[in-house]
Amino acid sequence: MSLAIVHSRAQLGITAPPVAVEVHLGNGLPGLSMVGLPETAVRESKDRVRSALLTSRFEFPSRRITVNLAPADLPKYGGRFDLPIAVGILAASGQLPATMLDRFEFYGELALNGRLRGVRGILPSAQAAMRDGRAVILAAEDADEAALLIDAEVYAAERLLAVTAHLNGQQRLARAARTSPDATPADRLDLADVRGQQTAKRGLEIAAAGGHSVLLIGPPGTGKTMLASRLAGILPPLTDEEALETAAVHSVYDGWAASRGWRERPFRAPHHGASMAAVVGGGSHPRPGEISLAHHGVLFLDELPEFDRRVLESLREPVESGHIHISRAAQRISFPARFQLVAAMNPCPCGYLGDPAGRCRCSGEQVQRYRTRVSGPLLDRIDMHIQVPPVPHQLLRDTGGEEETSEQVQARVAAARGRQYRRQGALNRELRGGSLSDVCGLDADGQSLLDQAMGRLGLSARSYHRILRIARTIADLEARPTIASGHIAEAVGLRCLDRRMPNS
Repeated sequence: MSLAIVHSRAQLGITAPPVAVEVHLGNGLPGLSMVGLPETAVRESKDRVRSALLTSRFEFPSRRITVNLAPADLPKYGGRFDLPIAVGILAASGQLPATMLDRFEFYGELALNGRLRGVRGILPSAQAAMRDGRAVILAAEDADEAALLIDAEVYAAERLLAVTAHLNGQQRLARAARTSPDATPADRLDLADVRGQQTAKRGLEIAAAGGHSVLLIGPPGTGKTMLASRLAGILPPLTDEEALETAAVHSVYDGWAASRGWRERPFRAPHHGASMAAVVGGGSHPRPGEISLAHHGVLFLDELPEFDRRVLESLREPVESGHIHISRAAQRISFPARFQLVAAMNPCPCGYLGDPAGRCRCSGEQVQRYRTRVSGPLLDRIDMHIQVPPVPHQLLRDTGGEEETSEQVQARVAAARGRQYRRQGALNRELRGGSLSDVCGLDADGQSLLDQAMGRLGLSARSYHRILRIARTIADLEARPTIASGHIAEAVGLRCLDRRMPNS
């Protein structure tokens, strides 16, 4: 009897728990049985592995083969266990030396001709393998993703034969090298393309500086989508740590795309007909949704009232906490979701409420029904509500480069964020409790102004704290050590939906 143990990893959210692929060859009728909670794609691997071994000129043992994927209570999905199962069979049957197996982890799906195919979730697996001190052998098409980890020992192979040659010491695989992932797309959207809308641009700059969420309100064609799509361009580039976290989420979803800039912040804009699972995450094998794919970036919800009510209400927790929990009967999975929310909506169903030309024909009941599609608690959690009025046609002409570029605004945003990290180690949106009181102290004039706003507008305690955070960000943009009454006034003006709608 022969036994071989090969190391691999499962995929559970953005974590990669270890899996020991135990292959045992014993007496009995020839056949291959697989245990250890494999789902359909894993059970089917026995046919792929058998064909791959035979077409690669190896002997498929005519013995009773038992494959155990341990631990047995951990669900296993996908074709990532094909390669470790094949290596285990070869080692258990004496066609490969078993002494080399303990220092490697293997991931990859096998084609029937022995070629290796890539799988999802490589980056979290390679990170975990690096922490455990093991090298990784995987498909060549996954090499660039795994090589994002500078200190990881990664070997890429095109075929099963190349893997066996490496383990036999006949021909070593080349170690995957990190390519230059720092390229920035040439077609980056620029804030200078938006004519006029200085108030909205100012609001976006404040939102970017403090990481605040924004709701843009205005009639159709005023530039709400243009403004929102340019927010990511005025945010500072991702740090290496943030870039790895973002790449790990995309790796689990559909694989990391080298075409996207390494330090470019993600921008996600799901359609208003998207399901709850698509936006929040989920499915029979839980995968990240749009809110997690926007981690460390921007999530844009255009036509906010048109989204399903359940989808919008499910955003309350991640907007506050920065992560989302997906519970199933057998497991609970967490995905990161520290995104910056930008939403857009019209003031009424037709979009022209308050238009001087009188184009709006919506009744009061229609307007009220439209507005209540977005709940008060959700609106209260959005930091800034900015009106985007129609642009005079004279401003649509080319102004000869007078508009500020995204690069200019980004420099101020980066400077303001730097002040926040030096002062409290976090962005202003994350200020809570005692740190909020320490950082956002007001003088007598500022406190009096805020008290008046609270009384006249009927603001909630949550709104009170959000106004303080916004005012602190405005002060940071001006490099002011304290919050002045002017900062409070501007912050209050950036919450136009507090218990009332524009043009109502």
